[in-house]
Amino acid sequence: MVNLTINGQKVSVEPGTTVLEAAKKLNVNIPTLCNHPDLCVAGNCRVCVVEQEGARTLIASCATPASEGMKIQTNSLKVRNARKHIVELLLSEHRSDCTKCYKNQKCELQALANEFAFGDTIFLDLVEDHPYTIDRSSPSFIKDDSKCIRCQRCVRTCSELQYISAIAVANKGAHQKISSFHDRPMSHVVCTNCGQCVNRCPTGALVEKTYIDFVWDAIYDPDKHVVVQTAPAVRVALGEDLGYDPGERVTGKLVTALRQLGFDSVLDTDFSADLTIMEEGTELLTRLKKALVDGDKKTALPMFTSCSPGWIKFIEHKYPEMLPNLSTCKSPQQMFGALAKTFYAQKRKLDPAKIVSVSIMPCTAKKYEADRPEMRASGFKDVDYVLTTRELAVMIKQAGIDFRALEPSHYDSVMGESTGAAVIFGATG
Repeated sequence: MVNLTINGQKVSVEPGTTVLEAAKKLNVNIPTLCNHPDLCVAGNCRVCVVEQEGARTLIASCATPASEGMKIQTNSLKVRNARKHIVELLLSEHRSDCTKCYKNQKCELQALANEFAFGDTIFLDLVEDHPYTIDRSSPSFIKDDSKCIRCQRCVRTCSELQYISAIAVANKGAHQKISSFHDRPMSHVVCTNCGQCVNRCPTGALVEKTYIDFVWDAIYDPDKHVVVQTAPAVRVALGEDLGYDPGERVTGKLVTALRQLGFDSVLDTDFSADLTIMEEGTELLTRLKKALVDGDKKTALPMFTSCSPGWIKFIEHKYPEMLPNLSTCKSPQQMFGALAKTFYAQKRKLDPAKIVSVSIMPCTAKKYEADRPEMRASGFKDVDYVLTTRELAVMIKQAGIDFRALEPSHYDSVMGESTGAAVIFGATG
């Protein structure tokens, strides 16, 4: 074990533990912007600097391994002044329209600025001096360079976790930026629209592309019949954005909230998850019979699921030779959308052209999936708009709904019933 002292408190940690991790063991908070538990150490932002007794300069706690006898101060005057200047420099190159930003009150840079209670800053506002671009080409997310602090979380996520490398660091010094290949629009590169970069971005530089206003317009259009489907994960994740403990189920309140928002029918994606289970199972059995019984050597095995649009795009870009191994089934979202414009329309005696199909999903890639040209076999777009769980939480807040006070209710019976297998569909395959 390695023994060190942080702010006068002694702590013992395993060899290789960083000073930042050792401080967390003592519940000592050291702010950081580039560090993330899922990613390799970068040490880019320097917000996590601390003072080591005997060292000539401040050290980055996220990148410095703890050593025997080390004495650390995390909140000395020298440290606080350095952090303040670092955050001020970051803010000088960051477009400060915080109240209009989608990440307002959920931005890590904003939280640090609030912590330091900035008055007048000594650095000039450099935002206008840079030719920043806002890339809205992706159907899933928006990339706004004017809010980027170059922490490189997104770059490391894309390369280390997703193995895509759709974005990288370009240029040096004041001209450094996060860029796609040859600075092409994100819709023209190998991005899978998975949204993991959005999930880890500490500012508003990467946010999901929101379709909230389009959905509100459809709800208030008297000529439109708006149906909404919700993925199984939403009923568990939504509560966290509305003040509940992470993982707490709010299924009944979710259904009631959707009705109060004005949706004409509230339906369950579990219905089409059951259909997908049946279709994929049948397809697998058919392939196995052809390969093992009939001796057809051209049958592609193993068979992979086709339910994740990010996974599909990954195969298309990285392993196109494996495309025959993908199931030919649509995802539950797209099956549901197709049924909404056909089966549901017939049941309710509605004109499919007047049906607006909305889905609430946990993944930004679902926005891309709904936009694919293959998803219009019925003559209409299967799913018109996809909202993330966070977007739904925004709509509930916009409508002034007291979520905790809602009485639980049930999904509509048409395309609203399902089995337990559908609920755990994502876990079981």
